Amino acid sequence: MGATYNLGSIERIPLGEGRTFAVGRRTLAVFRARGGGIHATQGDCPHQRGPLADGMIGEGRVVCPLHGYAFDLATGAAIGHACGALRTYDVSLNDRDELLVHCEEGG
Repeated sequence: MGATYNLGSIERIPLGEGRTFAVGRRTLAVFRARGGGIHATQGDCPHQRGPLADGMIGEGRVVCPLHGYAFDLATGAAIGHACGALRTYDVSLNDRDELLVHCEEGG
């Protein structure tokens, strides 16, 4: 079982950028791709806790701003390095263009 959180208007996140949100007991990074996709991951890089929302996004990936480690935004898989994968979350828009993120209990 899990919970769905309303993070407010999609307009809070400019195209091609990410923002950090506190959701329950966790911190999430939510990204708005220039092509229209929306993705949510854990807020910190598993390598050395770099703030992922501050990273560069493009071509379906986010690059950590601390050491350049890349991750697939859809799956969380590490790209080109042995760092652990990111936890990803289901995110969608409601009929008022508000971000809804679903988090499983305990994670």
